[in-house]
Amino acid sequence: MIATGRKNWLFAGTLAAGQRAATITSLIQSAKLNGHDPYTYLKDVLTRLPTQRDKDIGELLPHRWTTPV
Repeated sequence: MIATGRKNWLFAGTLAAGQRAATITSLIQSAKLNGHDPYTYLKDVLTRLPTQRDKDIGELLPHRWTTPV
């Protein structure tokens, strides 16, 4: 994924947009490395994020996340 998008990342628009793209890419790769399906992981995290308490936010990180029941 990174090798094919290398030139495309030059045109992210702004520095902030490039940083957001890097953050999402890192989350996707971390989910894969931890054996999670990236779509399922991101869908669950983005659904739970608005109601997640500040002190429990670490549960949403890829290395601590568990598949929803």
